[in-house]
Amino acid sequence: MSDGPKLTHVTLVWREGSQEDWLKFGKPVATRIIDRRQRVESYAAGQVFGLVRWAANDYGTIRSTLDIVRAVGAHESCTPIAQVDPGGELLLSVRGWPKVNQVFRLIDAIEASGIDPCEVAPDHWRHIHNRMAGRELPRGYSLARHRAWLQRKALLP
Repeated sequence: MSDGPKLTHVTLVWREGSQEDWLKFGKPVATRIIDRRQRVESYAAGQVFGLVRWAANDYGTIRSTLDIVRAVGAHESCTPIAQVDPGGELLLSVRGWPKVNQVFRLIDAIEASGIDPCEVAPDHWRHIHNRMAGRELPRGYSLARHRAWLQRKALLP
């Protein structure tokens, strides 16, 4: 694909009952529908999105994942992530429905406080990832913490 500025493309597939991918949050700058079951959402460098992937077979769920990803710029290194081209900065990654559901509740709490999950400090997503990996409870994300992040972000190059 030829784009002006470098974009990160996320391919979403929806096959009812067998593979269902969706965005928990994110504000794509472009959407391209491939067919009834596939579309591609594109993000500019620096944008954050939550990608949910679920799959099942005749015996039940075989995959539940949630990745929170920051789209990278043209000269930034990135992590390969399935269905994300060219990849991105992986801020949080959980596998298994109990962990995915736990992060959903944390995202819901952030939204309930009036904060857009796309604007949350990347360090907070890393904190959640690391605490969950260590089987610890993550700290909440407060308005004060968010204001501090926005002030810090304003000072970054």
